[in-house]
Amino acid sequence: MTDTVQRPPAPPQGGSGLDGYFKLTERGTTVGIEVRAGVTTFLVMAYIIFVNPSILSATGLDPGALAAGTALIAGLLSIAMGVFANYPLAMAAGLGINAAVAFGLVLTDGLTPAGAMGVIVIEGLVVAALVLVGLREAIMNAVPLSLKRAIGVGIGLFILFIGFVNGGLIGSPEGGGTPVEFIFPNSSGAWLTLIGLLITVLLYARKVPGALVISIIATTIVGLIMGVASVPDTLTATPSFDTLGEFDLGNVFTQLGFVAALLTIFSFMLTDFFDTMGTATAIVEQADLVEEDGSIDKIGTLLFVDSIGAAIGGAAGVSSNTSYIESSAGVAEGGRTGLTSVVVGVLFLLAIFLAPLAGIVPPQATAPVLILVGFLMASLIKGIDFTDLEEGFPALLAIVLMPLTFSITVGIGAGFVMYTLIKVVKGKFDEIHPLLWVVAIAFLVYFGQAVLGSAISA
Repeated sequence: MTDTVQRPPAPPQGGSGLDGYFKLTERGTTVGIEVRAGVTTFLVMAYIIFVNPSILSATGLDPGALAAGTALIAGLLSIAMGVFANYPLAMAAGLGINAAVAFGLVLTDGLTPAGAMGVIVIEGLVVAALVLVGLREAIMNAVPLSLKRAIGVGIGLFILFIGFVNGGLIGSPEGGGTPVEFIFPNSSGAWLTLIGLLITVLLYARKVPGALVISIIATTIVGLIMGVASVPDTLTATPSFDTLGEFDLGNVFTQLGFVAALLTIFSFMLTDFFDTMGTATAIVEQADLVEEDGSIDKIGTLLFVDSIGAAIGGAAGVSSNTSYIESSAGVAEGGRTGLTSVVVGVLFLLAIFLAPLAGIVPPQATAPVLILVGFLMASLIKGIDFTDLEEGFPALLAIVLMPLTFSITVGIGAGFVMYTLIKVVKGKFDEIHPLLWVVAIAFLVYFGQAVLGSAISA
């Protein structure tokens, strides 16, 4: 592609090797800069090797196998993004979707772990197909900006809430009364969470490279000293990949029913939609690689790799993989090409050998990371106008119901239905996209199916 920013004239094309393939000289970078950028991006992303297993292991899966699978798929997809799309955009298991898989689909809706991963495989394949036929952007444009932002905020609060629960600071009261309560730190585990949160916030505030993964390691060491964490007697140096291929495409339909299954898949699909488009646009703009007309070169390839990454992550049993906003750290270090992502991918593959250590990391060591990441995602709330009932109230429903019901589907559905309803009441039919009508009606059926079922059986 041709640079659109004010830089010295690019030399003639036709370079060979890495320079020619990744367009290093054309984009004003070198192999050394790209390697440094890749190392930086990896350091700020590596926490997912431990955080993803801490979340998905709630379903009964082995943390060591989850860590190995997480590193393997992140490595392969980051390399694919670099090689095929040539952007400094790395990929790994997405926070938020993994929590919805574990606590929503499995622990709340009753799907098997394999069935939950089947949902991810299906939605990833659907999104990939939409990219191929050019409908992805059309569907994204049908959703109001306030609801797009609300989805991100709701997932952020969902992650934050799970962090507090996993850290032992929020739980269900034994005697009833309130649904949840604050648990005063009267145990070693709760105190470890607070210590870890202090370490995490201080490192992040000081902008220490790799702050999140350093905080996990430091908190785990403190946990070993406090007796909260322990080294397993059967610790092995050989990574396990038992999660690979563990997915079931039919379980969601048998467990939830056809309509609920379709809407659940649609909800996860929307989450992947907005996460990827926002991240990709932000990183490419930061790298000054946007065309003069605002378009992104090879955007179809970029979106396809990301979309198929969701399906591959589900098929590998480690949840949807997506582009990471943390890639901005590498861009800030000068990364401008896909070579940055290739370096990230290679480091993730090398990190597979650290996977057996995942069993040592206690949930209190990853809980502070969830709390901080949840806060960062929730910052999108500043872009929602809560003084406007038409935009603010549907967004609020989506935001609040996701963490309170442990369901992305319920939150998105409530937001869509209320947005459409308010527009109808105010007579603003022209502001309702045709696709939004279809989705809102489908969610009405979803929410009313219990009532409809009772009426039919009566």
